[in-house]
Amino acid sequence: MTKQTSKNASSASALGEIDQNRLLSGAAGGAMLMLGLRRRGVLGLGMAAVGGYLAYRAATGSDPVMEAAGLGSANTAAKPIFVEHSIVIDRPAQDVYGYWRKLENLPQIMSHLESVTELDSRRSRWVAKAPLGTNVEWEAEIVNDKPGERIGWHSLPGASVDNAGSVQFESLPGDKTRVHVALSYRPPAGVLGATVAKLFGEEPSQQIAEDLQRFKTAFEGGTTKN
Repeated sequence: MTKQTSKNASSASALGEIDQNRLLSGAAGGAMLMLGLRRRGVLGLGMAAVGGYLAYRAATGSDPVMEAAGLGSANTAAKPIFVEHSIVIDRPAQDVYGYWRKLENLPQIMSHLESVTELDSRRSRWVAKAPLGTNVEWEAEIVNDKPGERIGWHSLPGASVDNAGSVQFESLPGDKTRVHVALSYRPPAGVLGATVAKLFGEEPSQQIAEDLQRFKTAFEGGTTKN
């Protein structure tokens, strides 16, 4: 492959990612605008204003707020957002680790995941739900695997959602396990995308807490499928 062909392919990939981000931003903005117009008071005006702003940004590809602040356009990468949560499971660490390490099990306990497909011993393809009935997907690689103790990963280049994180399994007395999930991610539509996601109940800190509680109930009750 020539340098020019490689450059063109990279440009096409970048444009595809930008288009997806603008689509998500536009869909969220349109929905918020409609909801805001139907509500009265300050909340309705606020939702309509944010919705109109997102829709404008998606349609034009420019971000008047960021540009006015001298921070660049809408395509400037957002700072990563960090979330974490812990829960104690009444099962041995090796058992809990074994379930998580088989990544294709995870959609059973994580409501925001559509599917996880293991490509090889370390790489996998993830499809997750996004606000307003859309979805995002990416490939990830396990970079730290310590059986019974830890699984660490990061997304691969070109991911629609850049993310990295770890799950730690701490053995406790009585064959219990403290599961600690730490996640760093960049929302598809930047910081405002994270705000919109939170309004629609699709924000990772909420999801992780709910999913871990669901996992605790199912795993302790023996209703999960290996």
